[in-house]
Amino acid sequence: MERMRDIRIAFMALLILTACNQKTETTTVTDTNGNVQTQKTTTVTTAVPSVDTTATAEAKQDVKDATHDVAAAAREAAHETGTAMESAGKNIQRRTEKKKH
Repeated sequence: MERMRDIRIAFMALLILTACNQKTETTTVTDTNGNVQTQKTTTVTTAVPSVDTTATAEAKQDVKDATHDVAAAAREAAHETGTAMESAGKNIQRRTEKKKH
């Protein structure tokens, strides 16, 4: 399940990065006086892939779900760490207390 989510997220990122649709280059040649001798403009247009809005919505929801899962796991880990430190502190106190005679 998580592997499919990772694949969908990577696919969406790839679509976003490759969605460039037009590139124009202009080459100008001038003489020594600064007069334009030749000018060439080349425009390259690429087709932008259509975006599946259902897949996009699912990927967005998957990202939100993953974010919530990570946040919950971080809170739980912080709580467990605090509990372990508290227990360790109590053990240290118990072992280092002076015995009353």
